[in-house]
Amino acid sequence: MSKVLLGIDQSTSGTKVVVMDSLGHLIHKVAKPHKQYYPQPGWVEHDMEEVYENVVALLKEVIDLFKGEDILGLSITNQRETVVFWDKETGKPIGHALVWQCRRGAGICDQLTEKGYAQTIYSKTGLQLDTYFSASKMTWALGENKNIQEAADENRLCIGTVDAYLLYRLTEEKRFATDVTNASRTLLYNIRTNQWDDELLEIFGVKKEWLPEICDSNSHFGTLDKAISDLKLPIAGVIGDSQGALFGQSCYSRGKAKVTYGTGSSILIYAGTDIETSNDLLTSIAWSIDGQVHYALEGIINSSGDTLKWVKENLGMFSDDSEINDLVKSVDSCEGVYVIPAFSGLGAPYWEQEARAAIVGMTRRSDKRHIVRAALESIAYQVADILDKVAGEGLIEVKTCYVDGGPSKNEFLMDFQADLLQSTLVKRSQEELSVIGALYLGGLALGLWKDLETLEGLGDITRTYQPMMEKDQAHQLIENWREAVKRVL
Repeated sequence: MSKVLLGIDQSTSGTKVVVMDSLGHLIHKVAKPHKQYYPQPGWVEHDMEEVYENVVALLKEVIDLFKGEDILGLSITNQRETVVFWDKETGKPIGHALVWQCRRGAGICDQLTEKGYAQTIYSKTGLQLDTYFSASKMTWALGENKNIQEAADENRLCIGTVDAYLLYRLTEEKRFATDVTNASRTLLYNIRTNQWDDELLEIFGVKKEWLPEICDSNSHFGTLDKAISDLKLPIAGVIGDSQGALFGQSCYSRGKAKVTYGTGSSILIYAGTDIETSNDLLTSIAWSIDGQVHYALEGIINSSGDTLKWVKENLGMFSDDSEINDLVKSVDSCEGVYVIPAFSGLGAPYWEQEARAAIVGMTRRSDKRHIVRAALESIAYQVADILDKVAGEGLIEVKTCYVDGGPSKNEFLMDFQADLLQSTLVKRSQEELSVIGALYLGGLALGLWKDLETLEGLGDITRTYQPMMEKDQAHQLIENWREAVKRVL
């Protein structure tokens, strides 16, 4: 029998379960989407019972298919910052999960800023005071949802990110735990003491007993519930999706960076075991292995692939993703049109949660081709804003930039990104880098691989993208983009 690992990738739009062999190759994948709920403008929710049922159905399908193999264990990567409330006794969710895109905590963040808490929160968490992160959504739900209030009063309340909810539902032990990367996205975790912070808990009105135990990313988290499988599979290796991609890209040395293009995008630059800070970027936990915490600088983009989805579904400018390239290549440029995708505010380096999306620079000649191209280019411009900030502050020299995620399949976008950055992009042959990172951690925990050097030899490079545009032209394009951004600020 060959040794294999199973991986759950629970993302914003759906759930995948993958199978990895001992050589680090993904040999099977199944997936299910879940419904998105938008009860009010700026509010985004998920039904976590639906998500859990999808996870279980996919796991059973894959375990049945690979029952003749030596399945070593199961790893998890997940959408970050999305917060789930559930009943300690039943394990069932209390209301819908509040998704990372959800802006309903913005007013709470504004109030805390007015009270002077922003700098305290930043110094302790490395994060901006923004409702993108979990804590303000927790505060809002505790104040507005009577069922959550009742569960809290009766000591039945559990609050956690998606990984913690899945661990609680999937483990035989009903393990109430999270990994350090997910804990660090809540605004309640102190990156200097590496634990839940009492002052932050008080600021947001959250009690420590409602929150999960914090563990290393390569920890053993329990055993898969026998109601799902009688194989007694250990769950080992849990990491937030963006950090998972950094680990899966083998960015283990200072200056290696990765860009994950998804619904939104996350840019992470590995910094090492010392904390690195920036004026406009986040200080993130990259991962923790065997008690040693590793750090990264991060820039967050709220809308990337979601911008193209909006152009497709809301504006009806194309019906299939395969049409995008023909549309963007049918014009030589956007002719001054820019899409500023501030549907949920603007993330790094602007951090303006009240900004709203706009299409600017249109003339009578502008048509859907210019708008679609501008929407695609907006993804690259936002990435360039962040990496330019790193270079401008002289923080870390970015040596190599790895790319992954759905939009990275678009060669026009990757060519344009390389032009704007004036540097080489590297795309690996393997996709699903977030869950690969979780599986690498699980494989280390379960003894399938012995060290990071072994992991570095597992990935193959598909191709590289070299800049073809003159530096001055790229600089001018970025300046024009920033002038357009000013119009929504």
